[in-house]
Amino acid sequence: MMTPQLFLNFILFCLFSSHFQVSNSDPVSIYDVLRSHDLPIGLLPKGVKDFTYDENGKFEVHLEEACNAKFENELHYDRNISGTLTYGQIGGLSGISAQDLFLWFPVKEIRVDIPSSGLIYFDVGVVSKQFSLSSFETPRDCLAANLPDLLHDGMLIAQTVSSKVFILISLSLSFLLILNFGCLEKI
Repeated sequence: MMTPQLFLNFILFCLFSSHFQVSNSDPVSIYDVLRSHDLPIGLLPKGVKDFTYDENGKFEVHLEEACNAKFENELHYDRNISGTLTYGQIGGLSGISAQDLFLWFPVKEIRVDIPSSGLIYFDVGVVSKQFSLSSFETPRDCLAANLPDLLHDGMLIAQTVSSKVFILISLSLSFLLILNFGCLEKI
C-alpha cells in the first residue's frame, strides 16, 4: 500500500516530468519560431545574439551590431528587430530595410501568401516587392553596417519620394474630376 508521502512524491514527479517534456518541445531559436510559422529561416541573418517571443506572436531579436546582407537586393538589419508573427507573415515589422534603386525603404511586413508559389512579399508601405522564396532558405552572413547616416538619408529620400508621388496622383485625380465636372455642366 502507498503511503501519503510516497503518493505525493509520485504526483510531483509526474507533474515535473510532463513540464520538462513540454519545455523540451518548445522552439529553442528564433529560426525554429520562424519555421513553426511557415516562414523561411533566412529572413534573419546569422549572428542573432538573443530573442524574445510571447504567446501573442510579438518578438524581438537582438543582433551584435547593425549589418547588411545581400540577397536579390540588399537588406539592412538594425541591432534590434521586432514585429508580430502570424502564420506565413510578419506584421508590424521594424528594424529591417530593403534597398531598391539606391534608396532604402523600411520593410513594414513580410508575407508568404501561397508557399507553393515560391514567392515571398516585402511590403514597404507604398508597394510590395516580391522575391524568390528560395533566396531565404538559410540565414545569410551579415556584414557590419557603418553607414547609419547614409541609410537614414536614403530612408528619408524614399519616404519623401513616396509622399510626393501620392500627392501628385491625388492632384491628378482632382484635376480630372474638375475637368469632368466642368464638361458635364456644359452639356
